[in-house]
Amino acid sequence: MSATSTASNTQVRIATIGSVDDGKSTLIGRLLHDSKGIFEDQLSAVTKASRRYGDGTFNLALLTDGLRAEREQGITIDVAYRYFATPKRSFVLADTPGHAQFTRNMVTGASVSDIAIVLVDARHGVVEQTRRHVSIAALLGVSHLVLAVNKMDLVNWDETIFDTVVTDVAAIVSTLGSSVPIHPIPICATDGENVVDAGDKTPWYEGPSVLELLETLDITPVATIDARLAVQWTLREHGGSDYRGYAGRLEGGAIRVGDSVTVHPQGYSSTVAGLTRAGSPTDIAVPGDAIAIELADDLDVGKGNVIVVDGAHQPVDATGLIADVCWFTDAELSVGDALIVRHASGEVSARVVAITHRLDLETLENTPTDRLVLNDIGRVELALASPLVVDEYAVNRAGGSAIAIDPVTNATIGALMIRSGY
Repeated sequence: MSATSTASNTQVRIATIGSVDDGKSTLIGRLLHDSKGIFEDQLSAVTKASRRYGDGTFNLALLTDGLRAEREQGITIDVAYRYFATPKRSFVLADTPGHAQFTRNMVTGASVSDIAIVLVDARHGVVEQTRRHVSIAALLGVSHLVLAVNKMDLVNWDETIFDTVVTDVAAIVSTLGSSVPIHPIPICATDGENVVDAGDKTPWYEGPSVLELLETLDITPVATIDARLAVQWTLREHGGSDYRGYAGRLEGGAIRVGDSVTVHPQGYSSTVAGLTRAGSPTDIAVPGDAIAIELADDLDVGKGNVIVVDGAHQPVDATGLIADVCWFTDAELSVGDALIVRHASGEVSARVVAITHRLDLETLENTPTDRLVLNDIGRVELALASPLVVDEYAVNRAGGSAIAIDPVTNATIGALMIRSGY
């Protein structure tokens, strides 16, 4: 499959990531402003905020920095989502924070994104947060990395500096063993150079602008697994009807009436007797559809079960997991610690059996360790109290992702990318 395509995907989710002050909010503001993606009342509000929190000049970053604390400090804290559309595509833009203490917010935005725009300040090049964010984006399995080398005007549009940044980011991705394609673009977000329209400051750059690239990148997932539905709830009709539908969001491939299926983890076999989408019967459903499945057999199926079309790619009914984790809390993670793992529609108690290593962001090497601290990226082995139906993250992003929850406070303390289940 080619990196770009003339086919239009219905909606593209994008996360902007990078170190603090690299210009993420300004880039999104420029995209919204120059593509006519903001309303007059929003422009008026930003003009007033610019006078209050800045030097009076129109500050595009304030289009996404919506919290009062963000505007007063001049930083992004929370993930801000903005929506806009062009004649070719519609977009959901996630402006993620750059500070290390808000890494968990960045993971939240990138985990559901198709494309990550990595911003790098041309003056400073690749710094630790760049390495952290590129590593996380690669681990999270985004389809494309758009490398926007920003503030090129402050280095006199020096092609050598641009090439150095591109080489450094490519080295990070290569060292991690990721195959995510990188698309480098020299930009100035403040002035709009190469953001929506191609500029004239970079005669040595012949590629598209940021928006032109976003409109053409192919994010269509390659179907590598059979259809599966994590059951969220059971639908019953009143009035004595025998109807029982198992509802959830379809992942993987398509499902059709008459397909043979297996219910995990019990291993029940049945066939699809009926499908309902948006309240109406249908013969086929595709990935992303919210549907209800009616089975031909009267089985004990409920929340936490996964209905899978029979085929070569079945999930694992796991009582143990090996996973990469982004650790979100000040409390250290150690061997023997108790967690709750929430995955799809299932939730089970777990215990840390082993911590294999952590990723050293300076050397990009895996360093042996027996504990993880705030913002660490490492690999853990977990024993589960009861089975979870999982896929490898590299095969199925939805079926291979989970979160770790503190059993005492119920706070989310880690993001898990499952590498294998057993």
